[in-house]
Amino acid sequence: MGSITVRQIDYDMWGACVQVTNGTVELVATIDKGPRIIRYGFIGGANMFFEDKKDVISSFGEAFEPVGGGKWHIYGGHRLWTSPESIPRTTYPDNEPVAWRATEQGVVLTPPAERWNQLQKEIEIVLDAENGGVTVHHRVTNQGPWGAEFAPWALSVMAPGGTAIVPQATRDAGVLPNRAISLWSYTKMNDERVTWGERFIVLKQSDVRHPFKIGTNNEAGWAAYNLGDTLFVKTFPYELEAKYPDNGVNFEIYTNEHILELESLGELKTVKPGETVSHTETWKLSGNFELPAVADEAEIAKRLNAILGSA
Repeated sequence: MGSITVRQIDYDMWGACVQVTNGTVELVATIDKGPRIIRYGFIGGANMFFEDKKDVISSFGEAFEPVGGGKWHIYGGHRLWTSPESIPRTTYPDNEPVAWRATEQGVVLTPPAERWNQLQKEIEIVLDAENGGVTVHHRVTNQGPWGAEFAPWALSVMAPGGTAIVPQATRDAGVLPNRAISLWSYTKMNDERVTWGERFIVLKQSDVRHPFKIGTNNEAGWAAYNLGDTLFVKTFPYELEAKYPDNGVNFEIYTNEHILELESLGELKTVKPGETVSHTETWKLSGNFELPAVADEAEIAKRLNAILGSA
């Protein structure tokens, strides 16, 4: 590991992209459209993010007429949305070229402002040259003439075949509840892919076609995804007194037969005209990781502690 290199490249089917690397890990972000951080992985290793090369996840139809009749594509990778989810506001077709500028440690990605929503989004990638950790700043500016209520929403679309680990809240609330679980109408509590443990919720991505989604008050502020022998960990803030969307959750996890998404959310608030709200995640990759049996929560915690410091 050492110095950071930022350069424009052509990456697979995605065309013009920006690569940020320290020689050990690399990130690749699309600039022909998006933006998406379409790749994060060790050099020469597997991409931890899903790439929708066959366009299996997209949205179109009458709901998109207010935003120019465009078609929204997931593309894959990591993206920035606003919550609560509402079509077409959330799935604004981000299909135009993206402006970018290099920094000493990464890149700032600025797509065109959303004309119908009057929101300006921005993603900044900051790579640590020594340890390969990543800080991702998400910013949304309200360019409209009146206040708009939303929360910044950061979604990492993980490659198929892995397993996610989500910590349960452990705060002692006395006689009051300490956990919130939001359930979507299609979610089955007895879904075969999920294990409801005492310390963790573990969710496997598989070819089961039925979608599954839950939200939690993730007070520990982290979630992990194990793919092969690599562990991806993202961390994010949680404020006990803050208002969060979707019945008060700051983290959501979704899976179907193609993907698994790790989604963190910022505070839900009315954003004034000209005001910018931000939401920051940090990412880390660890190799040579082996996930214990999901029933062995003590061993899972032990191995995660070595990476996180506490789990």
